Amino acid sequence: MTPIPADTAAPRSRTQKQSLPRQIMAMPAGAIFLVFMALQIACIAGALIYPNEFRYLSPQNLTILMKAIPVLGCLALGAGVLMIAGEFDLSIGSVYTFTAVLMASLVNAGMSAFLAAPLGILAGILIGLLNGTITLRFGLPSFIVTLGGLLFWRGAVLLYNGAVQVRFDPEPAFSALFSGTVLGINAAFLWIILFVVGFHFLLHGHRFGNHVFATGGNRGAATAIGINTDRVKLTAFAIAGGMAAMAGILATARVGSVQPGQGAGLELQAIAACVIGGLSLRGGRGSIVGIFLGVLLIHTITDVLLLLRAPGFYLDMFIATLIVLAAIFNHLIERRGIA
Repeated sequence: MTPIPADTAAPRSRTQKQSLPRQIMAMPAGAIFLVFMALQIACIAGALIYPNEFRYLSPQNLTILMKAIPVLGCLALGAGVLMIAGEFDLSIGSVYTFTAVLMASLVNAGMSAFLAAPLGILAGILIGLLNGTITLRFGLPSFIVTLGGLLFWRGAVLLYNGAVQVRFDPEPAFSALFSGTVLGINAAFLWIILFVVGFHFLLHGHRFGNHVFATGGNRGAATAIGINTDRVKLTAFAIAGGMAAMAGILATARVGSVQPGQGAGLELQAIAACVIGGLSLRGGRGSIVGIFLGVLLIHTITDVLLLLRAPGFYLDMFIATLIVLAAIFNHLIERRGIA
């Protein structure tokens, strides 16, 4: 065998080194992973250098993060599955509040929380199916249909209970299951990890996931190969509604009450987390890990700004900038065919 000259082997080695970042960026959640890790390294370094001024690593701060992440995480997972299928749901914030108020009211009326919570989730699923049915039956943009749903269910909360806080006092076993701790880890955080693993398997290791990506990527082609795209979209709408209700359960169990307007704006944060996590606004592209990393990134930025005592509007500015940059980056990836 003829040996490879040194001057020939060197360029190949350099090419391999140059291709490594490109390979990472080509992964479904590669870009957001690099950004998230860079931010974590900066935060940890700042916490070690200024432990008293920047208490990022304090147990209290980590506990707050673990309690806050699951609510947006559930909303983003449901919205993300629907976005991959090629649709949007702007009503999930209102559904989150409505189902939480419904569950709390049933418990206050004497029903067990273990029965009221599933009824709340069922209500969320039915609302999702209603959104999907109207969208598909009349050929309307889901953006418009669910925008109407956002306003309708927000008004339904006020009609059902008025503009007053609803207390939630479930049995201790229910509180322990959804807001307790397991080996020092908040139970709600364990729930969101369970959902991330489950949805990852559903979308990336199951036939249903293939149908979701095919439907969102090219609905006509998916129909041509025998996929029932209407059923896939309806299922995705139901998942979005059910996960919104689950977010309401976790939030209500954590604080012991629900406010009529507490879900306002969460639908936009959920969609923002999906876009930041690499989902295409056109559908057919994205990953569950990317969605979760998008949620983590939003909460990390929020936490950093709070620790730095920055004004609240700084968060809106940072998130808005991040959304636009992520959308531009995702568009460039699609045009160049990297992913």
